[in-house]
Amino acid sequence: MNAPSIPITPFGPSPDNAWTQRGDCLSLVRSPRPPRPLRLPADGQALEFDLARSALIVIDMQNDFCHASGWFGQKGVDVSPMRAPIPAIAALLPAWRAAGGRVVWLNWGVRADRLNLSPTILFKGKRSADGVGYAERSPDDRGPSVVAGEWGARVVDELPVAQGDTTVYKHRLSGFWDNELDSLLRQQGITTLFYAGVNTDRCVFSTLQDAGFLGYDNILLADACGSPSPDYVTQAIHFLVRQLHGFVASARDLTGALAAIAPPSPGRSSTPVL
Repeated sequence: MNAPSIPITPFGPSPDNAWTQRGDCLSLVRSPRPPRPLRLPADGQALEFDLARSALIVIDMQNDFCHASGWFGQKGVDVSPMRAPIPAIAALLPAWRAAGGRVVWLNWGVRADRLNLSPTILFKGKRSADGVGYAERSPDDRGPSVVAGEWGARVVDELPVAQGDTTVYKHRLSGFWDNELDSLLRQQGITTLFYAGVNTDRCVFSTLQDAGFLGYDNILLADACGSPSPDYVTQAIHFLVRQLHGFVASARDLTGALAAIAPPSPGRSSTPVL
């Protein structure tokens, strides 16, 4: 007669960062994560990265920035530069997810009471006494601007958020300031970050720069980012990324590279929860 099997209970945020308990033994030994190397052209050279330890960070592709009736659009800002990355991101996401890549939506999502926003942030968001600031309502009322859970803070309809994706809200230009992003990435063993979204010279660059300071590998996807700032500003950001903080590549090349690889092996989650 076969002895009854002893169930194994995991304790951890991912299969490769978990303790396991079997009977009276608690094992602190983590299972190794097999690397999944992939080559991508960047800055005139071949760049190899580990897909198993990478995440795609999509920044601020939200109604209040990218929809004509959003907060920026009602301020009179031309939203076409913020909408320009949508096709590149929409093409990349299915290939990235199919290959087992992690997707993190890094979005503005302020408190309705604005208690953790400094005077500088509040002034820059409003600019004048009769302006519309953070958590305030525009004339065509779609709810308070960039408040988590409101229409303006939602990702645009053209970029559906999939089950298994992760959403992190921020209240600074940098997604690494005063929130949980760094902890979530480190618990998943992420070392390489790809960047898409808006604005190239603001939240994208601020987040990328802080990531570099924290030790992450940075790859900016130039054709998947946008900004209403003059072109020379974007060129300056690309220069600074190449010079100091990481690499500049294209979403089109990344999408093509992903199409040539096999999906993750059975038994390993293709979309781990962050």
